[in-house]
Amino acid sequence: MPGATLSCGQSVARVHGTRTSPIRKFRYRRHYARLMHGAIAHPTDRLMSSTAPQTAAKPATRISPHMIILAGCLMSLLTFGPRSSLGAFQHDMLSDNNWSREVFSVGIALQNLFWGIGQPFAGAVADRFGVVRVLCVGALLYALGLASMAYTSDATAYSLTSGLLIGFGLSGCSFNLVLAAFSKLLPERQRNMALGMGTAAGSLGQFLFNPLAVGLIGVVGWQNTLLIFGVTTLAVIPLSLSLATPSGTRVPGSAAPQSVTGALREAFGHRSYVLLVLGFFTCGFQLAFITAHLQIYLTDKGLLPWVGGTALALIGLFNIAGSLTSGWLSSRMPKRYILSAIYLARALVTLVFLLLPVSPASAFFYAAASGLLWLSTVPPTSALVNLMFGVRHMAMLYGFAFFSHQVGGFLGVWLGGRIFDQTGSYAMVWYLSVGLGIISALINLPIVEQPVLRKTAAA
Repeated sequence: MPGATLSCGQSVARVHGTRTSPIRKFRYRRHYARLMHGAIAHPTDRLMSSTAPQTAAKPATRISPHMIILAGCLMSLLTFGPRSSLGAFQHDMLSDNNWSREVFSVGIALQNLFWGIGQPFAGAVADRFGVVRVLCVGALLYALGLASMAYTSDATAYSLTSGLLIGFGLSGCSFNLVLAAFSKLLPERQRNMALGMGTAAGSLGQFLFNPLAVGLIGVVGWQNTLLIFGVTTLAVIPLSLSLATPSGTRVPGSAAPQSVTGALREAFGHRSYVLLVLGFFTCGFQLAFITAHLQIYLTDKGLLPWVGGTALALIGLFNIAGSLTSGWLSSRMPKRYILSAIYLARALVTLVFLLLPVSPASAFFYAAASGLLWLSTVPPTSALVNLMFGVRHMAMLYGFAFFSHQVGGFLGVWLGGRIFDQTGSYAMVWYLSVGLGIISALINLPIVEQPVLRKTAAA
């Protein structure tokens, strides 16, 4: 059958018999080697044709992989850092504006929700037109939201600035789009580790910006601190040029690219993807609740403000190790087991923290243990989306998984403030977090880790 493409499991002899010429044998061996090293597109990124020539895709960018990773990590740091430190502003904002905790919680909860709503759309636009435009618009909205938040005293206006502007801004410039760009621009052998590095960089931002926020608030006030953070996010705009992805990437020799509607129908009809999306809800619930309420929870227990700021910084510091380890393990063991272990460990760590007397030592223990598990769900989750469906609609499909994450984040932040105002305690939310962790540990176990099966295109 002359002209047939050599598959991974076939030998030259099986396709052409023993009379295959030496030149043809060499060509097929070279093709097979390039397939194994990621030079040719993943099978899920093209509909295979029985006669189409399987040529290698041209590189999407001439920028070196190291520069791509460096620029992406800096963007993750600069966008995740200010957002993770907003809990440090709660005490002063409540005092100066005479708000209840629910008012502050609603704004941050809406931020999580709008971030989640905007993420699939931002991902779809990035998949279609390239990531640079989306990153630039997102950075502008993010900076405007932080600056406007500094001059807000009305509860409704606060919800629009901290919720709508920052939420949509994050959907356009956060580490989610950075990870999607990594999946498209980097060789396959470097992807999983780069996903861990991009996530770890966000945690480094959390480590740096939380104590920085506490220190700046004490020196220049919370309004000026928000303005300073808004200016720093604008650095995303020049950095985004290093992550330029082509518009509507298509592999030469492939059939017509899959439509957005077809990609969504395929994803939400795939049981493993649905399980992954449902499990990610818990991650958002836990992280958002802790980010918004841990510092004031510790203050309520009689600890000084610096303890809460240090605890959030420790979470970011230890998550650097956790994210890198998670990315490394994602290349070496089943990703569903990694996710299940992370969710179960979070539940156990939280339960131990609740049973211990509250002190700086217990707060730092909880922060360090939580940090190892903090964003370590992101590398295996994004890697599973990539494995199942390929890179063509990676940003959009991961965006829908992240929407589930942010719905959980909305409920975690809002319920924290609501339940505290009604009961005077966060206990119900803490134990709900434990229960959700156990449920997600079970949900991730049945996930099947293999590419989706697609119909062969007509010749």
